[in-house]
Amino acid sequence: MSGTDYNYDEQGQFFPYFILTITSLVTIPVTYSLLKPSKELESTATRISSDFKPEHADLIEGQRKKQKRRERRLKRFFVSVGGWAIMAWMTYLMFTTAEINEKIWDPYEVLGLSRSASEKEIKKRYRKLSLTEHPDKRHENLAQNITTEVINDHWVNVVKAFKSLTDEEIRNNWLQYGHPDGKQSFSIGIALPKWIVTEGHGKYVLLMYALALGVILPYTVGKWWYGLQRMTREKILVSSAGKLFKEYDNDQGESGVLNALSAGDEFEEVLKGHKAEEGLSKLEQKVLSDASDSPVLTSLTAKDRKKLADLEDSRRRKALTLLWAYLGRIELNDDALNDEKFEVAPIALKLNEAYTAIALAYGNTKAVISAYHTSQNLIQALRPGASPLEQLPHFTPAIAQAAEAERARTHLSVQEFLQISEQQRKSRVLRPGLLTDAQYRQAMAVASQLPVLHVEKAFFKVVGEKFVTPSSLVQFIIKCRFIPPGSTNIPAVQPSDLEDVDPDEGDVAAITGRNDDRSGQKPIQPPLAYAPYFPRDHAPRWHIFLADSKQGKVAVPPTAFTTFDKPILDESGNHTFNVQTLKMQFGSPPQPGNYTFVMHMVCDSYIGMDTKMEVTLKVEDASKAALVEEEDEISEPDEDTLAGQMRVLKDGGVPKKKKQLEDDSSDDGSDTEGDVDSESETDTDTDTDDE
Repeated sequence: MSGTDYNYDEQGQFFPYFILTITSLVTIPVTYSLLKPSKELESTATRISSDFKPEHADLIEGQRKKQKRRERRLKRFFVSVGGWAIMAWMTYLMFTTAEINEKIWDPYEVLGLSRSASEKEIKKRYRKLSLTEHPDKRHENLAQNITTEVINDHWVNVVKAFKSLTDEEIRNNWLQYGHPDGKQSFSIGIALPKWIVTEGHGKYVLLMYALALGVILPYTVGKWWYGLQRMTREKILVSSAGKLFKEYDNDQGESGVLNALSAGDEFEEVLKGHKAEEGLSKLEQKVLSDASDSPVLTSLTAKDRKKLADLEDSRRRKALTLLWAYLGRIELNDDALNDEKFEVAPIALKLNEAYTAIALAYGNTKAVISAYHTSQNLIQALRPGASPLEQLPHFTPAIAQAAEAERARTHLSVQEFLQISEQQRKSRVLRPGLLTDAQYRQAMAVASQLPVLHVEKAFFKVVGEKFVTPSSLVQFIIKCRFIPPGSTNIPAVQPSDLEDVDPDEGDVAAITGRNDDRSGQKPIQPPLAYAPYFPRDHAPRWHIFLADSKQGKVAVPPTAFTTFDKPILDESGNHTFNVQTLKMQFGSPPQPGNYTFVMHMVCDSYIGMDTKMEVTLKVEDASKAALVEEEDEISEPDEDTLAGQMRVLKDGGVPKKKKQLEDDSSDDGSDTEGDVDSESETDTDTDTDDE
């Protein structure tokens, strides 16, 4: 007899193990993803201390809480709690359910004999049992549940046991297959109670399988796959990326970038349904009307106004107008419109990241700078061309204009304003209708905490080499310090801090710039961006890239810096003025020569703190670098060494210190005569955008 027999878990002995295993495979990873510490910089940085509360602070805080609710991951929380509850229940069942083990059929046990019994004793025992256990000798006893069927089954079992010990064929079946009847059916244990597939429950099981395999699984996989395919690397919709690509223009400034961002489909979630039309006319009257005295009118060119007027999509028109209302800090006298005004800003910032990636793909310097400046405007809630002083608490356009005094064409940066004497600053802004003394002190307290990155030195080098040679891997190294506006008693920079020591030979991680692994440690980063009007926390990022000023193209793509190698603040919260080292790598040009670039260092969070400077990369011919290396390696032993003393005894004179090769090379008129510096020549004259 052979076949397959399915044995169900009648007593529920193995069912908890099965459910516990399946549930743990889902619950444990979900719980880990829910509880693991966030690696986002916004969750680890400090804040600039200030008691300033902007207008509509309740709406801004409401938007922050709304975003946090989206990030709470409630689905994973409920899955995790439900999973652990099921696992606890299954564990309880495992400890409370009695373990039942099926006995192995043993003919000696059936006959009541020991395994050492002889054949004579087996036959004697069989004859004795036949006198008492044979169906003709034994009678029913319903009180003890002994029925005729039980009596017959027992006697059949006794006969099988006797034959398995006396009949050669049956004995071989028992020894080989463990059963006197020979090979039995293949038994498969199923860790499910039998009631699931019996007693009319089969249709429900089929329905469960149909839902799980035909509906839930395809829906889950499809939703996951569609979610991956509909989003770009910058976490925006693919459809929005396509629209931004169509709207891109090398020559458009910040206002043109804003117009392009309004094409994003992400705004549909905020302005869906009737919201696209609701309040649009009132909004346009407040923001764009000449009679409204709106501060954004000076930032809108005739071309920008024409583009806005030509927009037929009401949703896009409202999104763009809301953005201008946000950048102008315009009071809309409508809580719903004011709330939408703050809600569209983070969406625009996310879209601007994708627009920046498109601009970098084209490589146009002006477009890249415009994208970075748009990020500054969105985070600070300031229109293009606004005074950097308006980033400070209580500073309105009128107060900023009074603070700038004689500056007519260009604005004062926060750094420049704090370089003015205290008395002169107060004389400009402490007037009736401008600032009170308390407001002034609050603004200056914030200004003195802003993280302004000042470049001390910038140079090129190749690790382990004295010259930059064609097609070598070049490091562009920036030595800089955080010097807040108005800082005094700034310590001088130590010359050793401006040097870059080569790593040990063979230290690949250090050579490639990946040796600063601070995993498990709190990153060293400046405070979160001071942006009281922006309804999100944002960690400042400094983007550094090299541009070709003649062609107006990006020569070396930007590298973003968010964390640094030395503490910015001490334990008391005071600035350390430590020299920070920033590095970016690229391949040097294939031909020798002097290459002049313009270095741009742009902070995405603050206006008027950009750094722009010329740097020159000198690429030497490879043969010249090899010649200098040979000069360093070929030399006679010095007199005070053992080899030098032996040469003195041999030649009878003092050996020459240098080979003739060195004398020849000193007369070749090379412009690298004298001490060889390990750093390429660099013009470190620094300009800022406001100078």
